[in-house]
Amino acid sequence: MEFIGGETKYTGGTVHQLDENTDPMQREFYDFYRTPRGEYTPEGSSPQLTTHPTLTGVVKFMNFYPFDDIETISPRPMLFIAGENAHSREFSEEAFRLAGQPKELVIAPGAGHVDLYDRVNLIPFDKLTAFFQANLK
Repeated sequence: MEFIGGETKYTGGTVHQLDENTDPMQREFYDFYRTPRGEYTPEGSSPQLTTHPTLTGVVKFMNFYPFDDIETISPRPMLFIAGENAHSREFSEEAFRLAGQPKELVIAPGAGHVDLYDRVNLIPFDKLTAFFQANLK
């Protein structure tokens, strides 16, 4: 048992090699997390462990319900941004559907999920700037 000093076990995460069977979502994450574009290995860790949650830590994700109480955010404004080609786009669209007003959904043309981390030509900075200038008073 990890919490009392036992061996840490890892699960999931980004693949370490691409092959002809690698699915598009893993290819996209590989392009960011397994290349100089976005790879980061904390001191004391290894590239073989980055992006891999611990088996005990992943429980928190299984018990996280991000849409619970989303309507309570209203009437505070919400801005949802998703890439046009993002595997997570449906998550943003569902959050937008469930959210109260005021709200806005922006779909970044040509962007995938991780593109919005660092591809500045795809990030809608004009929309972000306008949103925060209007709503952080």
